[in-house]
Amino acid sequence: MDHTRSESIYKEAVRYMPGGVNSPVRAFKSVGLNPIFIDHAAGSKIYDVDGNAYIDYICSWGPLILGHGNEVVLEGVMEQLKRGTSYGVPTQIEVEMAKLIVEAYKGIDQVRMVNSGTEATMSAIRAARGYTGKKKILKFEGCYHGHSDALLVKSGSGTITYGVPTSPGIPEDVIKHTLVGRYNDMEELKEIFKTHGSDIACVIVETISGNMGLVPGKKEFLQLLRDITNEYQSVLIFDEVITGFRLGYGSSPEYFGIEPDMACFGKIIGGGLPVGAYGGKEAIMNMISPVGPVYQAGTLSGNPLAMHMGKNTLEYLRDHPDVYEVLNEKAAYLEEGIKSNLKKLGLDLAVTRVGSLIGLFFISGKAENYDDVKNCDLEKFNIYFKAMLEQGVLIGPAQFEAMFISTAHTQEELDQTIEANYNALKCAYNL
Repeated sequence: MDHTRSESIYKEAVRYMPGGVNSPVRAFKSVGLNPIFIDHAAGSKIYDVDGNAYIDYICSWGPLILGHGNEVVLEGVMEQLKRGTSYGVPTQIEVEMAKLIVEAYKGIDQVRMVNSGTEATMSAIRAARGYTGKKKILKFEGCYHGHSDALLVKSGSGTITYGVPTSPGIPEDVIKHTLVGRYNDMEELKEIFKTHGSDIACVIVETISGNMGLVPGKKEFLQLLRDITNEYQSVLIFDEVITGFRLGYGSSPEYFGIEPDMACFGKIIGGGLPVGAYGGKEAIMNMISPVGPVYQAGTLSGNPLAMHMGKNTLEYLRDHPDVYEVLNEKAAYLEEGIKSNLKKLGLDLAVTRVGSLIGLFFISGKAENYDDVKNCDLEKFNIYFKAMLEQGVLIGPAQFEAMFISTAHTQEELDQTIEANYNALKCAYNL
């Protein structure tokens, strides 16, 4: 494939933006390439400025569950655009969106709209601290909750430890109240609460981790989180920025049968426009200004365009539950195709799938936590990524990202992807 125009744009981009991009993963550095620059997209396809077409499994990192430019999602957007893009005062559609989310998600009574997943998780933690009067928070290594200071943390040298900053610019004092545990490790979780439980304001967790590759949370682990946070009167926060309304219309509470105290949303609830939200029990949400003393605000929160597209998306998903059956069937077909390729080639690699999310890890054995996935063969993944790209299949440009399936992916495209996967694996392992 020719990438001449992308290369030319990139040379200019690095002069005006750090790394030439507005989000690090877009730089393609982890796969040893310069980024492709996109011109447009439609359905399951994305097209770069050089005219190359790709079957898209990034889907804007999840929100495009119905594909690019879906008519249902876009219905009425131009009319809303003409009425205004932002007001700074309330609109009825914000109320309608809040009602949709609360009715769909068991365990939360109210929501507050924000503009990103980072803003949602940061605000939820602040509310939880205000509600409990405690300072410490617990997160799990490999789970990403945005780039606010207190959450950019990796585990320290011990198994039960305070974290250390993962980025310069974050003083250790800022994250001194952040504890980091091992995902899916029940015994360690018990020890953390035995030592620190009386001081833990909240636990935040991805029920399905999508940021160390696709690593499913074990139901028994999540149930223990529910039980132990109840015991110690800590707030349990489900980070559903990726999984919300993608696992199913009822999200994680429906999928696992476990209800949190708070939840954070993003991605799908804006239909592809920038959005975030956090919600929780009424007693917790009553801590938020202007009702309570915990301050959080945003001029563009509840932006009418994002609310309109999000409402279109959620109402369609609510009224067409068969969408999830279709998505699961497509993803299962792709998963089996990948597994069949691995068997044919005699390769032992870990494959995970939850609903319409798929992960392929360049390791043997299981992928249950960050200690497992950090051993992936990144050199082989990089070769694999390049081979997939050259065959017109776009996956996340990093080993530690999931594949997202949309309703727009056709049977023919799934078959093309399976064939490309076979060829790319052969290339990666020189078979």
